[in-house]
Amino acid sequence: MENIDPETFQPEIIKSEEEWESSLSEFEFQVLRQKGTEPAKSGEYDKFYPKKGHFKCKACNNPLYPYKAKFNSGCGWPAFDRCYDNSIVTSIDTSFGIERIEIMCKKCLGHLGHVFKNEGFTSTNERHCVNSISIIYDKNEYNPSE
Repeated sequence: MENIDPETFQPEIIKSEEEWESSLSEFEFQVLRQKGTEPAKSGEYDKFYPKKGHFKCKACNNPLYPYKAKFNSGCGWPAFDRCYDNSIVTSIDTSFGIERIEIMCKKCLGHLGHVFKNEGFTSTNERHCVNSISIIYDKNEYNPSE
């Protein structure tokens, strides 16, 4: 994952805030564009563990996570231990007086959540804590090399 400055990074998809607001629900806009957070244990994908497919960005359909990356961390939000190469960018977030690593869709800079490292949940030592409202499940397989 590439660490970026969101003020200067140019994503592939650029829309005005008005365009984003008209293409997303009010809550999707609040989370994806204004960096909000859905309440813990409220998202549709928190306890959803598919046997195939992938998860993509709700705002732009960019493939983000393979189904195999999802795991139960008990945190109350969908957790993934890896993403597709070049699908996500990071930025340092100090909004709550602590330093966290924000994760965003590389294609549209939609806010996904935060990544936490070295917790020991999986062999990758990463937990992508993602808002369900920021992603959508696609039952079809995704091959990043195509």
